[in-house]
Amino acid sequence: MHRLVHDYHMALALAMGADFVMMGRYFARFDQAPGAKLPTRDGFVKEYWGEGSNRARNWQRYGQGGSQLIFEEGVDGYVPYAGDLHEGLAVTIAKIKATMVSCGATTLPEFQSTARLVLVSEQSFQESHATVAVRDTPTLD
Repeated sequence: MHRLVHDYHMALALAMGADFVMMGRYFARFDQAPGAKLPTRDGFVKEYWGEGSNRARNWQRYGQGGSQLIFEEGVDGYVPYAGDLHEGLAVTIAKIKATMVSCGATTLPEFQSTARLVLVSEQSFQESHATVAVRDTPTLD
């Protein structure tokens, strides 16, 4: 299992055969999610705690009985702050659709049958002059 935070994580999961993705970490990044927005050297982060974590204390859902968790299944941590949910989700959906169309697909089954994941060496990547800018945390100018 991989923690889905970035848009391309979702596109990869769907391309590899997933019918759905769990997106708690993704949604935790936005203003509308609970948790404090905290400044860092590189921008801002939001607090995140998984449903099965001790902080969430969701023992009822995990059927452990009693009034406390016997063991933790979720994690606590921080996720890159991403601003407003409405804007962020619209961008994510547009990116996933664009990726699907690049593979000649308009449905998930088509995407899963047409997408090809290719392992590329770092040297090949640099020689192709491709540039990737994956940055979900804003910089402070």
